[in-house]
Amino acid sequence: MSGTHPAELFQPLGQDDPATVGGYRLAAVLGAGGMGKVYLSYTLGGRPVALKVIRPEFSEDPEFRRRFQQEVRAAQRVQGLYTAPVIDFDTEGAQPWLATSYVPGPSLAHAVARHGRLPLRSVLLLTIGVAEALHVIHAAGIVHRDLKPANVLLASDGPRVIDFGIARAADATSLTSSGVSVGTPAFMAPEQASAGTVTAGTDIFALGQIIAFAAIGAPAYGDGNSHAILYRIVHEDPDLSALPAELRPLVTRCLSRDPAGRPTLTQVIEMCHALSPAPLRQGEDWLPQAVAGSITERLQLPEPERTPPPQPTAAPTPTELSAPPQPATAPATAPAPASYPLQPPAPAYAPTQSAPAAPAMAPGHPTPPPGYQTTPPGYQTSPPGYAAPGHPTPPLHQTGYPPAAPRSSRPKGLVIAGAIVAAVIGVAVIGSLLPDGSAKSGKTSSSGSRGSGTNSGAAAGESPGPTSSGSQNQKRPDPTPASYQGVNITANYQVMLADNPPRPASGGSSGVLYNHGDFYYYFDSLFGDKQVGTANGKLVVLNNAQKGSLETCRAETRYTEKIKLDQLTDGSEVCVLSDAGHIAVATYRGKSDAKDASNYITVDLTIWRNAEDPKKH
Repeated sequence: MSGTHPAELFQPLGQDDPATVGGYRLAAVLGAGGMGKVYLSYTLGGRPVALKVIRPEFSEDPEFRRRFQQEVRAAQRVQGLYTAPVIDFDTEGAQPWLATSYVPGPSLAHAVARHGRLPLRSVLLLTIGVAEALHVIHAAGIVHRDLKPANVLLASDGPRVIDFGIARAADATSLTSSGVSVGTPAFMAPEQASAGTVTAGTDIFALGQIIAFAAIGAPAYGDGNSHAILYRIVHEDPDLSALPAELRPLVTRCLSRDPAGRPTLTQVIEMCHALSPAPLRQGEDWLPQAVAGSITERLQLPEPERTPPPQPTAAPTPTELSAPPQPATAPATAPAPASYPLQPPAPAYAPTQSAPAAPAMAPGHPTPPPGYQTTPPGYQTSPPGYAAPGHPTPPLHQTGYPPAAPRSSRPKGLVIAGAIVAAVIGVAVIGSLLPDGSAKSGKTSSSGSRGSGTNSGAAAGESPGPTSSGSQNQKRPDPTPASYQGVNITANYQVMLADNPPRPASGGSSGVLYNHGDFYYYFDSLFGDKQVGTANGKLVVLNNAQKGSLETCRAETRYTEKIKLDQLTDGSEVCVLSDAGHIAVATYRGKSDAKDASNYITVDLTIWRNAEDPKKH
């Protein structure tokens, strides 16, 4: 790596860092956070990408994996001018990862720490850009949940919001429920800090924090330990004494403790234009010169390492051919691996009369519909970055660099020992399958040997009998139920049973009927249809004589996916079984008054998480 790159920008790969991820050769470490590590890599055409690898602790949680897949697919729909788009991902591998376009600019946190607060015009343009980014993110059905200065990058043509929605995937995993918080305390909204309902308004509060931080040079609720900051956010007003007077009305409204008192994103943008003495237009001069210099630093990227090309070997001489073989001897010192910082090879395109069939997609990536041609006419292979209209970009790592050589190999002694053990086991298995007259030792063997013969029969297609230990019939222990009183679910909102506590959220652009909600309340304003249902499992209304319990829900067979709201009365109990393996009893407590501006139902929830094995699709 060139010595011209500032050490804090591009860290060299360490011993624990992989050489490649998903076919991408890693060039440097960009940073690390609570959910994973971010690396610099390149596409085949040489475009830099930021590749985030999720921490192993999260990867081992099945609920996180399910949510991470949902959030990544939702994030693919976000294609705004002020966001860093997701271009590739793998949610099924040993460690999930996703790649976004690389933004050559410092974060707002880094810029303020290094150069101080921003001037008014820069703050207004920053606010407009972030507001537009949130508008696109919310339109995709995503709440950012972790909008903070470190997640706002300052590019030459405006800000870029990153990591949108990914925090939700970790919001209710075993890690978060045991004390690992998701979100940054200094920039949380009151409802988020007090485990209330997280909505798009939560991001508006964070936007107010962003404005104040950029204009003051410090968080509006001060510094200190997280508990003290969260207390001030929930119970006290922010310190805006150092905030320019022009920005106080805007920031004060955004930081309203009541979400209903916060402005919409459109209103935020309008207020910014009204505050500016000159028309606001994004351009190359939107940042102070000192901050713009940080962008230049980030354009000096380290080149990716490449495997050295094979060197031609000279033909052996007659003397070498006739010489007797010599015993191999290890060199006194192993040579250091060569490093070749070469640019990725430029792909060659050969025009042809007809395009071949579309290549198969890698696991974890969307598959094109049958007969859909992903290669533009006249090319044998798709050019880099080509994506058919309306379909996600095919996985770049399918045609990436050749796999890197493994860092270490197994000792030959272990391989030989393993082969000997495998041979002994194979002889024992074959002996157990021989006729009775040919394997007398099998008759006189201990009970453990007879069990081995049973297992061999099962491997050949027979049904294995019960074992003496009964381990195959071991019952899953019942989980401890968690109860939540007075959960208000707004019309066309849904809850996920894994959430702790359950937080109603919008179904996004696809709506709750076609989303992944475990339990939702649907209202059709045109026809007046009201119903509760699930898009991720099944449910049933219990009879008056039945008592809602885990045993009752497991024993029921009258399941459906939708229930008319007029079938429920105060105290009606509904069993909900999610495909993720969670079981709940939802006790209906009524709906909002007709005079109420909001349309919602109220339920009490008792949830047994991970009561069953997840359903495989």
